[in-house]
Amino acid sequence: MSGLNKGVDKVEVALKWDPSPSGAPAHDLDIVAGVYTGDAPSGPPAYLVYFDHRSPDGTITLQRDSRTGQGFGYDEVMTVELGRLAERYARVVVGVAIQQGGGRLAFGGVPGTGVRVREGYTDLLAADFSALGDATAATVVEFTRDGAGVWTWRPLLRGFDTDPRSFGDVMGAA
Repeated sequence: MSGLNKGVDKVEVALKWDPSPSGAPAHDLDIVAGVYTGDAPSGPPAYLVYFDHRSPDGTITLQRDSRTGQGFGYDEVMTVELGRLAERYARVVVGVAIQQGGGRLAFGGVPGTGVRVREGYTDLLAADFSALGDATAATVVEFTRDGAGVWTWRPLLRGFDTDPRSFGDVMGAA
């Protein structure tokens, strides 16, 4: 947490993975954020933020989008400004989906995966997807707002066998 009872305010979610072998289809992983209202925190998302998108109010933005995993360190970065979200939003779930354009690809087939959630210079969470070998999508972290308006977070590493389009419909289910 940022300070005594202040909760989290602005976080960065960063994703990395190793590129596919030469001649093979590119590994394309994407960060996805689902935003949920207080009256339906586990229902369908009010909106999703993913590649080439940002939230309608500008509080969630994708800073970098990699289609190959090439580069040093974290290749894809999303910023989530929880403190600026409208009061009607009570939950944000962030996950990762693997594009399936070159045939079915699960986390077990993508080496060097890693995800980091950071507030300022403090790492809140650092993980990889090695335990989710056969999953094609996964939730990573959940942020919830309490009755006093304070945002908290918890790790939510859970795998799904679904395509990126369907992932948005199931990632926030209870």
